Amino acid sequence: MSEALLERVFKLKENNTNVRTEIIAGFTTFFAMSYIIFVNPNMLQITGMDFTAVMIATCVASAIGCFLTAFIANIPFAQAPGMGLNAFFTFTLCQGMGYTWNQALAIVFISGIIFLIITLTPLRSKVIESIPRSLKNAIAAGIGLFIAFIGLLNSGSGLVTVVDGQYVTDLGNLANSSVLLIVIGLILTGALVAWKVKGAIFIGIIATTIIGIPLGVTSIPETLTYSNFSLAPTFLQLDFNLLSLGILPLVTAVVSLTMVDMFDSVGTLVGTATASNMADKKGNFPKGDKALVADAIATCTGALVGSSTVSTFMESSTGIKEGGRTGLTAIVVGLLFLAAILLGPLALMIPGAATAPALVIVGVAMLGSIRNVDWDDFEIALPCFLTIVMMPFAYSISDGIGFGFISYMLIKVLRGKAKEVPILMYIISILFIIMYVISTYEHII
Repeated sequence: MSEALLERVFKLKENNTNVRTEIIAGFTTFFAMSYIIFVNPNMLQITGMDFTAVMIATCVASAIGCFLTAFIANIPFAQAPGMGLNAFFTFTLCQGMGYTWNQALAIVFISGIIFLIITLTPLRSKVIESIPRSLKNAIAAGIGLFIAFIGLLNSGSGLVTVVDGQYVTDLGNLANSSVLLIVIGLILTGALVAWKVKGAIFIGIIATTIIGIPLGVTSIPETLTYSNFSLAPTFLQLDFNLLSLGILPLVTAVVSLTMVDMFDSVGTLVGTATASNMADKKGNFPKGDKALVADAIATCTGALVGSSTVSTFMESSTGIKEGGRTGLTAIVVGLLFLAAILLGPLALMIPGAATAPALVIVGVAMLGSIRNVDWDDFEIALPCFLTIVMMPFAYSISDGIGFGFISYMLIKVLRGKAKEVPILMYIISILFIIMYVISTYEHII
């Protein structure tokens, strides 16, 4: 595309950006989230799915989601199969409830359709508008903590480790070369950001990757391309014979998956937009409703090609921090995902220790939203606190929102201020409560 055409399509000047900035933002976002190319197939192959086919499906589904976001909403958010959602697919739907991976794909597709129906009604914008402004800022701060935690946890350095998926242990070996690389990358990138260098995070990722070569952290690939692979093992392999386990498990699975997907995406959009001043004066994100439409369609198409639920990635905040403001950023991310189908080894070359500093720095920036929470009013302070801490503690954006919403509703009711709570907040909070009760019941039996 010519620069003039890009200007007409994405309204770059109107959004105070340019082609160069958007491209750098796209590369930065892609590097921050490229781990999903390999983590997702590793997770889904546990269900019996073909690793290579899922890897291709992951790239295709991510690219489609990014393109949809770009052209429907014109915002710099990227999509890919969500972490946590792929775990739900593997350990809850397949291993826990007993569905085959083919049936699980069908459940993902159905949940996407329901999500799409919701987003095509006025309910889509009202959900976002119903969230009190302090809670929106708490969501942004919670995502900041969460994204920093994910960066350190997925860095492969052992700096932050989890034992049996249950609790965080003490700091790892500080003499470990990966830990040393994270420290170097954090200081280097932090200095670049402090000096307000254009493209600081992108430069930091590349420089840290290069420094990792002599440290033995960055691996030089033996080949630059993949060959002999096919999408056929997962493409259109959905099995809609879903009543064999009963109607209640099916309803539970579909409703739970829809809610988690929707509020993961709502939380990411609202939180990131709030932290990056993309929201309006009331804390609403005007383009957020269109982004949810793109998210829902991406979930449906992702299931068709053979992937778990596609969701808006909070790593998009790294590109937004670099100045990405339009769908052109998302287009660049989508193109890089398609390139990764052939050039996967190059994407794998970027170690987690090189992207962890970027995520930590973005976490610092997003945590700044905490200043906009009214901490003197305990009616809002406690729900905001629970929203912030439960995201990293529960390893889930939607759980952070759930705890925040439920506590906000209950405190207002007990204080005799029930009328101050929007009707949608009641409905959403009750749905969260039902989901948690069902989940608890399943664990007991």
